[in-house]
Amino acid sequence: MESLGLIEVSSVTGALDALDVMCKTANVSFVTWERKLGGRLVTVIVKGNVAAVTEAVEAAMERGLVRPCAHAVIANPHEETARMVQISASRMQRK
Repeated sequence: MESLGLIEVSSVTGALDALDVMCKTANVSFVTWERKLGGRLVTVIVKGNVAAVTEAVEAAMERGLVRPCAHAVIANPHEETARMVQISASRMQRK
C-alpha cells in the first residue's frame, strides 16, 4: 500500500480546504474522511508516495484555512491500518 497522510481539523470547511491544498500541492489522492462530533472534528486521509504525502501534509499545515488539530504521515501502513482505512472508505462509497 502507498503511504497515508492524515489531517484533522475543526470544521468541514477547513477539511475541504486542507484537501484542496494537499491535492494541488502534491501527487496525492483522496481516500476518505471521517466526521466526529457533528462535523466539528474532521479527519481527511490521502494516499501517495512518501515524499508526496509528506509535502501535501506540510502544505496543509502551513497554508490551510484552519490550523490542524492533528496530523500524521504513515510511510508504510500495517495491513490492519490499511484495512481500517478501507472500511472507512467503503462506508463513504455506500452513501
